[in-house]
Amino acid sequence: MKVFQKGFNFSQDGPGNRLVYHLSGCNMRCPWCSNPEGMKGDKGVDCSPEDILKEAVSSKMLFFSGGGVTFTGGEATLWHDELLATLKLLKEAGIHTAIETNATSEKLPELLEYIDYFIMDFKHFDTQVLKEYTGVGNEIIKKNFERNCNQGIKQHIRIPLINGFNTDNPRGFCEYFSKFNTDNTVFEFLAYHEYGKEKWTEEYKIKDGFVSKEKLDEFRDIFTEYNLNLIIT
Repeated sequence: MKVFQKGFNFSQDGPGNRLVYHLSGCNMRCPWCSNPEGMKGDKGVDCSPEDILKEAVSSKMLFFSGGGVTFTGGEATLWHDELLATLKLLKEAGIHTAIETNATSEKLPELLEYIDYFIMDFKHFDTQVLKEYTGVGNEIIKKNFERNCNQGIKQHIRIPLINGFNTDNPRGFCEYFSKFNTDNTVFEFLAYHEYGKEKWTEEYKIKDGFVSKEKLDEFRDIFTEYNLNLIIT
């Protein structure tokens, strides 16, 4: 699999200090993406499961505060077979694993057995709106979310809030989520930023994506009203 970026991050991509691998390629085309260089699958350095295991084992002393290895992207699950083999090796070595995913993979349940901390994006509850903006609908995303709820799998749901895309109806999110048992689910809002804007080689199409403190507070208040567990960052 190809890694286009890697490095350590504390408590942003799972618990503790983590070695984060950005895997190349993504099936979505989010116009606000902060890693557009990772959208195509041909960028980066080839790494085998054994390469990553060797680096992770040599970095064990840096995995403090419950840290470990996180795979993100791009979209890490596009490298399903290689990722599964890598996760198995890391688990055998006693290394904590995490993944950040858009949850569009039908094969995601095969990976979950070897993932200690699971993070997934949930960008919009309306499949047509999501498809219009990213090129992919949310049918499989919902299927994976609902399966995890039904099976009591711990999951961390991240909702990127982008003005003009998904901020007009917070109750739409809550009415969907509250249909399921979310006792093992936490929700986090990620306010729009432009950290990746300068990396775009194509036209950057988001013109006014920022959200106000009042809008963030509105989402937090309504999610709390629905008894949905929040992480405030």
